[in-house]
Amino acid sequence: MKIAVYGAGGIGGYFGGRLALAGADVHLIARGAHLSALQEGGLRVRSIAGDFEIRLPATDDPRAIGPCDYVLFCVKSYDTESAAARLHPLLHQNTAVLSLQNGIDNEEKIAQAIGWRHVMGGAAYIFATIAEPGVIVHNAGPGRIAFGEMDGTRSERAERFLALCREAGIPAEIREDIQVVLWEKFAFICAQAGVTATTRLPTGEIREIPETLEMFRRVVQEVMRVGRAEGIPLSEDLVDRCIATFRSLDPGAYSSLHHDLTHGRRMELEALHGTVVRLARKHGILVPMCEAIYAILKPWAARQEK
Repeated sequence: MKIAVYGAGGIGGYFGGRLALAGADVHLIARGAHLSALQEGGLRVRSIAGDFEIRLPATDDPRAIGPCDYVLFCVKSYDTESAAARLHPLLHQNTAVLSLQNGIDNEEKIAQAIGWRHVMGGAAYIFATIAEPGVIVHNAGPGRIAFGEMDGTRSERAERFLALCREAGIPAEIREDIQVVLWEKFAFICAQAGVTATTRLPTGEIREIPETLEMFRRVVQEVMRVGRAEGIPLSEDLVDRCIATFRSLDPGAYSSLHHDLTHGRRMELEALHGTVVRLARKHGILVPMCEAIYAILKPWAARQEK
């Protein structure tokens, strides 16, 4: 089974490495110093699920890899369109491009470039980052994947990928309601990323402050209202489930948005709170918490985008 990992950063590097250990033919696509380190010293993963090192072919050119059975599409949301335009050399008739990104519109952008028949939606439940070139650190989250076909069918290619994940020791499940899954994760990320990035504090300290925990709750509620306006059947217990997950996180956990903010990197603010604000305005819905987070963080996003 041949797999390309487009965006071999924290998430892509972790899952690509695990799949390669299970015997998949994995090729990494990266750039810059990280690519050089992967080519010279291989991939090193430090994980709460067990450390490992593995040498895998790595390139910045999809043409050097050729058609694959699966593409794990793990680039940052702001690179989705440019990366999707370079996918064609990786495709054969039944290639599945599985997005494991933050946000709820990446799949549509990918489909605009290569067609819906190639696109699968997915959600990765993990916090993993590039600690230094060639080194991935997974320090929070179960390392789980939920994925599925965008039309709700349970396909043979999805079943094959599920079997490979299980061989690799990756907790995974096929979901026939993948749009709901994407929006549920989106609601949680907007809340957790919003409170950690605006307060610059870890999850444990935030949970101790009732007012800030209430802010978390209201962000989830706002995203729920927007999602329902978009036609997504989000259940009433989503708020309680998100809070339960938030309470279960390691006290020192932050978010990728906080990590990018504090490390001077480009931020995914537009894909998260920016999207909520824009869709809310389209539907005439009030989202004051998301608007406040967006307003506070947008000057930082603008600075770091430069």
